[in-house]
Amino acid sequence: MSTLYSDLALADTLKRAVADMGYENMTPIQAQAIPVVLTGQDVMGAAQTGTGKTAAFSLPLLQRLLKHENASTSPARHPVRALVLLPTRELADQVAQQIKAYAKYTQLRSTVVFGGIDMKPQTAELKKGVEVLVATPGRLLDHIEAKNAVLNQVEYVVLDEADRMLDIGFLPDLQRILSYLPKQRTTLLFSATFSPEIKRLAGSYLQNPITIEVARPNETASTVEQRFYRVADDDKRRALKQIVRQRGITQAFVFVNSKLGCARLARSLEREGLRCTALHGDKSQDERLKALAAFKAGEVDLLVCTDVAARGLDIKDVPAVFNFDIPFNAEDYVHRIGRTGRAGASGLAVSFSAGGNDARLVADIEKLIKKPIELEALEYEEDRPNFRRDGRINDGRRHWREEGETGDARDALDRPRDSREAYRSPRPQRAPAAPRDPFFDRPYEPSERDAAPAWESASAKAVPVSRSPASHIRSKRKVPALFKAAEPSGS
Repeated sequence: MSTLYSDLALADTLKRAVADMGYENMTPIQAQAIPVVLTGQDVMGAAQTGTGKTAAFSLPLLQRLLKHENASTSPARHPVRALVLLPTRELADQVAQQIKAYAKYTQLRSTVVFGGIDMKPQTAELKKGVEVLVATPGRLLDHIEAKNAVLNQVEYVVLDEADRMLDIGFLPDLQRILSYLPKQRTTLLFSATFSPEIKRLAGSYLQNPITIEVARPNETASTVEQRFYRVADDDKRRALKQIVRQRGITQAFVFVNSKLGCARLARSLEREGLRCTALHGDKSQDERLKALAAFKAGEVDLLVCTDVAARGLDIKDVPAVFNFDIPFNAEDYVHRIGRTGRAGASGLAVSFSAGGNDARLVADIEKLIKKPIELEALEYEEDRPNFRRDGRINDGRRHWREEGETGDARDALDRPRDSREAYRSPRPQRAPAAPRDPFFDRPYEPSERDAAPAWESASAKAVPVSRSPASHIRSKRKVPALFKAAEPSGS
């Protein structure tokens, strides 16, 4: 089977766009999926992340949609004919950019809709008419309810990273969206992992799909070096900085499990002088896009992120991935380390395990990837007994000496034990202690046993307080009574 793009049954406009992007040979998933999709059959594809799934479905879709391309400005001539659904905003934006690059020499239109930003610009694009619509499920339902998107002429549906969409809880949204589509359509499902839920979803919405697996499901890339270290929670930051410094890592993803932990770790690393930024779901879409752009441009070295960045983000030449927290879902580990070692490049994946619950999560990963995992102990540089500086050694002596040098004769640590006694100065004699006063050795004897307490005697001698009113207070006037009070009668 040929692996050259030039041998595919693609239009010259698509081949020209592929050549402009510098691609000549297809990856295994592309070589197997593109010819099948060109025939119009449903496909269920499994491949590792970073193997080119986007081109595997976008190129044949564009080829089959070329029969509908036209230069008309009427929106009615450009209905939505291909729908691509993805789990995250960043992944949707990335796939939309790639599709637009492949279709730049054609008359086909494409756009992307996702949450976190204003709907008005997206609505304006949809009103103009597009053939390829890339979307996240939640925002697409918003446009369907607002009658901005009409899907009754969709011919192709792509569910990319479908397992992630199910993990996030998009299954009800997917079912609602698919209910708006025509029954006669081609459905493509691509994912890095195949779970029982994915197979049930495929059985419900795919018709006689052709299964394409270019690697064992849930297998990690062989080009990624995986290391697991036993590190306490309080030492993880120190371990991260030491490995980055020792390995000379220029850029890396640092994955954590929570949004709050992501923000705290990014602030802490930034205070310690590292160039880093945070990426998590609580940030606005504009902040997330700016963080990604800064990382791609090399303006930051560490991208501290949650699993929002674990799926599909294609950033070239990222040498390392750190699992600061072991992922709760073992399949997320496969996606996290898939951010490095892409397109055949080598990469490093480092995971920190603090014991306890982490041990169970590591066992789940070991069971999933079917490879033994060995937890290594990490020795910290500041804990080593000897330090080297400019080729010199200081092992507790008073001065730095060259390696191999015997040391100063005056240095007590370099002398034999017998000679040390000669140099040892006599200890100073203590002054004799002063004699103790016998008064302080006598027991306590009260002086006046029968004397009244001080407070009682003080009260007895107290001067009576005068009850006369103050000078500024007027005395009451005597008013004669109108009636005399009756005297009590005796019985």
